[in-house]
Amino acid sequence: MKDYEDIIELSRPVSRSHLPMSMSDRAAQFSPFAALVGYDDCIEEAARLTDDFREADESEREGLDRKLREIILKNGEHPEVKVKWFSEDEKKAGGKYLTSSGILKNIDQVNESLIFTDGTEIYLWQISDIKEMETHE
Repeated sequence: MKDYEDIIELSRPVSRSHLPMSMSDRAAQFSPFAALVGYDDCIEEAARLTDDFREADESEREGLDRKLREIILKNGEHPEVKVKWFSEDEKKAGGKYLTSSGILKNIDQVNESLIFTDGTEIYLWQISDIKEMETHE
C-alpha cells in the first residue's frame, strides 16, 4: 500500500474527448456472452423425455384387428375415425403417443397403413387404438 500513497487519494481522470459511459453500458461490457452456442439447446434436448413403444399384447391385438376388419368391411364408405398411435422421435430413441381423428380415405393393404383425406398416413404397427366416430345426421 505504501507504493501507491501518492495516487490513492487522487480523483479519477476524466476524458476531455469522450463522454463518460452510462452505468448500463458499463454493465453490458461485463455481461456473459454465448461462447457455447447451442449448448442450451443440447441440454434441453438431452432432458426431453420420450415414451417407449409399447407392444400390444395378444388380446389388445385381437381387439384392434376386429375394429380394423369392421372398418375394412365398410370399404367404399369414408368413416371418421379417432386413432391413438405412436409417433417415433426423429432425434432420439422412443417417441410419443398421439391421438388423431379424421375422415378415412383409404386403407393401403400393401403398405399396411391408413390414409386420411388430409393426406396423413398412419401405419398399422403404430396404432394402439382406433375408434369409429359416430356420425351426426
